[in-house]
Amino acid sequence: MAGHSKFKNIMYRKGAQDAKRARLFSKLAREIMTAAKTGNSDPAFNPRLRAVIATAKAASMPKENIERALKKAEGNDAEVYEEIRYEGFGPGGVALIVEALTDNRNRTATDVRTAFAKNGGNVGSTGAVSHQFDRMGLITYPASAGSADAVFEAALEAGATDVESNEAFHEIWTAPEALHEVAKALEARLGEAEGAKLAWRPHSLVEVSAEDARMLIKLIDALEESDDVQAVYGNHDMTDDVADALA
Repeated sequence: MAGHSKFKNIMYRKGAQDAKRARLFSKLAREIMTAAKTGNSDPAFNPRLRAVIATAKAASMPKENIERALKKAEGNDAEVYEEIRYEGFGPGGVALIVEALTDNRNRTATDVRTAFAKNGGNVGSTGAVSHQFDRMGLITYPASAGSADAVFEAALEAGATDVESNEAFHEIWTAPEALHEVAKALEARLGEAEGAKLAWRPHSLVEVSAEDARMLIKLIDALEESDDVQAVYGNHDMTDDVADALA
């Protein structure tokens, strides 16, 4: 199982400011409503819904917010969102995949294209970069869940494909179809996960310079500012020297 670059988690950064927190809760509510409407509204019978609720709880989303989103979906008065994927290139040739949930395809496309254009990137066609990634299940735990060895052992016994650990968190990768079975097995050993979802894992990482890294961070921030963008994945990596220069 491969090691983890401690700077690879650029796209999992959680904003501390109130605006970012509110935006995060809005995106989680959108995902909860979509998962509930496209499957069973009971989390016990809907793995996707169960996973996003776990993620919402880990992000300290208030219980009443979660319940409100579920009630809207059950009452059939929730907005209908379309799932869209955008692919493109960022500074330094970094490949990026952007996942969105939107009720206005034109608005979202404009937001995404503008973010790329203003920050040294460009949007490609569908399939432009996704061949450089694998679609896999991703389960995340904080570093406090256990040592790297303990989490590795638990993940291996649960049927995971790979584990990457650093001083901040553990990422446990699974085959897509095994995500929820592995998550359930891990919960018995490690407790409730911070998140469990399908994600894009790059085949290899591209090192970026300090200048490109600055632009890349701006691009990802601009994408994440869109209420429609749910997640951004990339194949970038930074050396310790680059990270120190950005600190």
